[in-house]
Amino acid sequence: MNNPKQNFFLTKNNQKIHYKFINNKSPTTIIFLHGLMSNIKSKKAKYLKKFVNINKINLLLFEYSGHGRSSGRFIDFSIKNWIEDSRSIIKKMIKKNKIILIGSSMGAWIAVVLIKYFYKRIKGFIGIAPAPDFTEELIWKKLNTIEKTKIKRGKIYKLKSSYNNFYPITKKFIFDGKKFLVLNKEIKCDFPIELLHGIKDTSVPWFHSIRLIKALISKKLNLTIINDGDHSLSKAQDLKKLDLAIKSII
Repeated sequence: MNNPKQNFFLTKNNQKIHYKFINNKSPTTIIFLHGLMSNIKSKKAKYLKKFVNINKINLLLFEYSGHGRSSGRFIDFSIKNWIEDSRSIIKKMIKKNKIILIGSSMGAWIAVVLIKYFYKRIKGFIGIAPAPDFTEELIWKKLNTIEKTKIKRGKIYKLKSSYNNFYPITKKFIFDGKKFLVLNKEIKCDFPIELLHGIKDTSVPWFHSIRLIKALISKKLNLTIINDGDHSLSKAQDLKKLDLAIKSII
């Protein structure tokens, strides 16, 4: 087994991005984009490490600014920074290879934004419980006037999550999100797309994936609805669905 090399990538803003790269000398590299306040210790990331070593594909895992072992405080960043982190490290690490973007939740939003930058090199895109535009559609639009005013005045709003904790929502987090909305566009995708979503997802409702389907223009697009699936889609039977999705692309 090829053990992943653990390193830090320095961004132009001097942020240290923690990453692991598994080089199986393949012409294809899977890039995993994790979700909000997640990291590369997740069950999905561990599964991908095993998958690429069995199937002899390369894998790039990394953590955005303010996440995991990367530098910075979460509240100082937004989707804008995490897109920049992702674009920079992919550009630096993956020079020629074809890439498969796998985005989990917020990571799927980042992946959709990255399509225009790496279009000619993308072999496929997999969205796991994709959450494009969630700052607008699933947070901002559901807040009341008092909560919105608090955020506009620069105060942190604590949004309860389904994981018995909370997300600190800042003005930067919300208003940077408005600059990168994708559900109101048509995005040409000349590559296969696989979306996985659980019926029991309480963080991002499954019909959010239907909205994404309308934005992505692809001749090969498949949405798999998992009846007992939650938001993380990390159970053994969920990972088998991910396995099939990757293999359908490679």
